[in-house]
Order: sequence, then C-alpha cells, then structure tokens
Amino acid sequence: MSTRTDVSARRDGRLSTALVCTALAGAVIGSVGAPLITPVATGMNVSLDAAQWTLTVTLFSGAIAGPVLGRLGSGPYRRVTILVTLALVMAGGLLTVLPLPFAALLIGRGLQGLGVAVGALLMSVARAHLPLERSASTIAALSVATTVGIGVGYPAISLLDQLAGLRAAYGLGLLLSAAALAIAWRALPAETPGERPRIDVAGALLLALGTLGILLVIATPSMWANLWLAGGVLAGTVAILAAWVFLELRATAPLVNLRLLGQGPVLRANLAILVAGTGLYLLFSLFTRFVQTPVGAHYGFALPGVAAGAALIPFSLLGFAAGRAVPSLITRITERGTYAFSVVIAAGSALLFAVANRSLLAVLAAIALLGFAVGGLFAVMPKLVLVGVPQEETASVLSINQIARSIGMSIGSALAGFLLAATTPNGALLPDQYGYITAALWALPPLAVSALIIAAQRGGNHRGNGLSR
Repeated sequence: MSTRTDVSARRDGRLSTALVCTALAGAVIGSVGAPLITPVATGMNVSLDAAQWTLTVTLFSGAIAGPVLGRLGSGPYRRVTILVTLALVMAGGLLTVLPLPFAALLIGRGLQGLGVAVGALLMSVARAHLPLERSASTIAALSVATTVGIGVGYPAISLLDQLAGLRAAYGLGLLLSAAALAIAWRALPAETPGERPRIDVAGALLLALGTLGILLVIATPSMWANLWLAGGVLAGTVAILAAWVFLELRATAPLVNLRLLGQGPVLRANLAILVAGTGLYLLFSLFTRFVQTPVGAHYGFALPGVAAGAALIPFSLLGFAAGRAVPSLITRITERGTYAFSVVIAAGSALLFAVANRSLLAVLAAIALLGFAVGGLFAVMPKLVLVGVPQEETASVLSINQIARSIGMSIGSALAGFLLAATTPNGALLPDQYGYITAALWALPPLAVSALIIAAQRGGNHRGNGLSR
C-alpha cells in the first residue's frame, strides 16, 4: 500500500512539475515582445506605434483564444487541445525567427499569444488529475508563472538581442515553445472519452471583436487624437459586447456560461483582478521606465537594456516566493486575508518608490515588493474565482479571469503613459520627476478598491480546504 502511494505521489509530482514548466515557457514566450519593441522599430523600419503591436497582438490573441480553448479543453479533448495549441505557438515562433516581412512577424506573435491562453487549460488539468492539496499548490504556481517569466525573459531576451540580433532574441521563444510541446506530450494524462464539445462560433467572433475594440481603445492612445474615431470604436465595442451577452444568455451551448460568471464570488473576483491589474501594471510600467531614464533627466539610473531587464529579477524571485507562500498564508489568514495582505504589499511598493526613488537600492526593493504582491494576488485568485464552479467549467471561468487581468494590465499601461505625458513640459522629451511620484500614487486607489471588492465577498473564505471541485 505504501509503495502504491509513493508511486502515485511521484506521478503527481511529475505532472505538477511538467504543468508549471509548460506554463513558465509560455510566460517567457509572451514576454518576448516587450524588450524588443524598439529593436523591431529600428531593425524593420516601422514606427514605434506599429512595433508596439508585437506586444498588443499577443495580449489580444491570448485573450480571445482563452474562452474557445477553455470550451474545447473542458473534458475529453483537453490533452489534444493543449498539444495542438502549443504546436501553433511553435509555428508562430518560427515566423518570428525567419527573415520575413513585418506582417509575418505580427502573425507569429499572434500565434505565440496562444501560449498565454494555455495557462487556464493547464490549471484545469491540475484540478482534474491531482489530489486537492497538490492541485491547490500547483494552480498557485501556475498563476504566478507570468511573474516569474518576466524576470527570466526580459534580461535573457535583451542580452540575446544585444549579442546576436533581433531574430536570435525571438529564437529563444521558438526553443521554449518546442520544449513546452515536448514536455506536454510526455506528461499530460489521457482524458476519459466523452461527448465532443460544441463551440459557439458566433459567440466567439463577437467576443473577439469586442475584446479587440477594448484593447484598441486602451492600448492605442494616439487614437484619441481623433475623438470621433475613438468614440465610434468605443460605441461599436459596447454594441458588439451587448450583442454577445444577448446571444450567450440564449445559446444552448454558450461559449461562456454568463449565468455562472454572474454569481457573486465569480463576478467579484473578476472585477477585483481587473481593477487590481490596473494598479499593478501602472506601477510595473513606471518602474521599468524609471530605471532606464537617461542621465540628462537628473533622475533615474540610465540602466541599459540588459541591466534594466536584470532589475526585474527581484520582481520574479519575490513573485515566485509569494506563490509558494500563498497556500500556507491561506491556511492562516484565509483567502481574503491573503488578498488584502498582497494589496498592502503593493501599496507599500508604491509608497517606497514615492519617498526613496533617488536610491537604486530602494527602487529595486520597490520592484521586489511589487513582484511579491503580483505573485500573491495572482496565486490566490483561482481560489477566489473558482468558488462553486463545476470542474467542467474550470478552464472557461479561468480564461475569462485571464481576459479581465489582460484588460486591467492594458489600462494600467495606458494610464502610465497618460500620466507621464501629462507631466512632460512642453518641448521636453522626458516627464518631470514628480510626474513619476504622482503616477505611482495613482496606483493606490485601484488597489484599495480591489481589496474592498474582495472584502465584500462572503464565499471562498474557508481555511485551506482546497479548491472546490
């Protein structure tokens, strides 16, 4: 009996490790675009706005693919869905490496964005095939993969770009996607045969158009120079999403179960991560820009690309530590307490930066605290959003949570640009130093609102009894 238990524990351990490694590879692939925006603009002779789409298209494809993959991978076709998706991610990596036009690079980056959407499916595998305690810790680790991936990816990609050029830097994504596919092929368990899932094609198209509209309005600030255009896109987006809600509520096999998403705990958790993502990514954008500010600005530290990427290593290390600590924190102070504690750490990060930004050591400490906060919030979120959710709806619900997170992060990034632009003197290229301080303090209201949303949640406050199945 003991031998059988040991074998089962080792098998569960291997599956847990494989899931985390696959998610980590996907997170690094997703982060490839951010350090390479300027090299793409200069190396491919396109504008910075156009180059920015190598990052935005990844967010977009990951967001819209999530619900579709969640429905495809809700049961018997989960393994096949994950493997096919990872193969598409690898094909996208190949397009980014080959010396093809900019349009091909964008297509490749769009395919690589599917790697972000796989995260929800990996969590559903953990929930379905691992014991409750192992499942909870694995899902927490999967949730912070993005945080760890940034710290691993940024410095490595910047160094590769500096030493071997743009295509070599993108080559890291191709290698990692091949590794992720191989790991998943060997480790993912077979699923019990069952009914073939039905995909709400009309719902998927409407959700894709609506999500694209939101990202266009948020991630393309230059659009607001033409208020008629921006207003038209915004109004069209609202109309499309309203039509999507109308269709989903009446579909026999909806892409997303909106009635389930409308339940109190699920709705609050999604709203909380959207609001929190705004504050967190506002701080992340500020910190990464601040440390690279040129010497002539009389503030910042003029760190070159590789050093600026290395400055994010504390972010990832503390994010990983938070993910490991969350299960025990939940046992001691509950899910809501863990969420509130993480929000307090994020607020501390903003305040430390505001009062001590002339010290590189203090700014690195603020970055590290932000990493812990992001890791803690992302790790506890599945416990909050999956309260009362049936197992077959796990991937679908988590994919919507991923969309909420992506939209919040996009808002935070756009807000950082807006606040810094507002404090840039006429004719100057760089904002005022106090603009950074003011912008950092702007992160406090959304973080506080996020904590209040979770504090109002009655469900999901049990102590460490695992994810409900």
